[in-house]
Amino acid sequence: MTAKPRSVAFIPARSGSKRVPNKNVRPLADHPMIAYSIRAAIDSGVFDAVICATDSEIYADIARHYGAEVPFLRAAEISTDKSPDIEWVVWMLEQLRVEGREFDIFSILRPTSPFRLPETIQRAWQHFTADPRADSLRAIEKCKQHPGKMWIIRENRMLPLMPFSIGTTPWHSSQYAALPEVYAQDASLEIAWSRVPLESNSIAGESIIPFVSQGYEGFDINEPDDWWMAERLLATQSAVLPNISINPYNLLNRPE
Repeated sequence: MTAKPRSVAFIPARSGSKRVPNKNVRPLADHPMIAYSIRAAIDSGVFDAVICATDSEIYADIARHYGAEVPFLRAAEISTDKSPDIEWVVWMLEQLRVEGREFDIFSILRPTSPFRLPETIQRAWQHFTADPRADSLRAIEKCKQHPGKMWIIRENRMLPLMPFSIGTTPWHSSQYAALPEVYAQDASLEIAWSRVPLESNSIAGESIIPFVSQGYEGFDINEPDDWWMAERLLATQSAVLPNISINPYNLLNRPE
């Protein structure tokens, strides 16, 4: 029997968010938002370790409260609002290797997708491990605004972003239902072999499995309007959060 590959879930929680200040630890329902990704990862039973990748000791304290490890803080130079994921993922994997901890597979579970459930992660894991030839898996969802109806502006003229046609009818003048299905990546979930970033300096590699989010699994909170919508979804019971049986973190300790 082939041994199960060792896997680690990374919960990235950089401090200093500008659009929604401290969004990763802002209370949503009864808990800081980061708690839902941590508990979903742990309760999925998929990972050998769940590690919060943060540059903040306060965030680290909150993450530990909900069961995540924080063996070290992210370096400041890979924790800016322009730092690409590849930098901190490679740094985290290499730091863990120095400590004698090597993982065959890593996953990125961003705190901004609080409606991702343990069952979501289990489903994605089954898809990924069923195809060992793939480099990675990435969550996607069907586009609501089709790129075939998008434009770029050059001086005082508009040009279609995707200048394709169905027969003689340009995509921008076609009915949505007539256009080919297009999917956009969402921020909820990524899984990849660790060799991909370590050997190829790429998060996803070239062979990527699509994982289509269902319902609000891929809902991403980045703007104040997104936060309002998340609270509305909870109030109307249109979406559910992962269950958390741990007492809430002492909110008096949270950053303002």
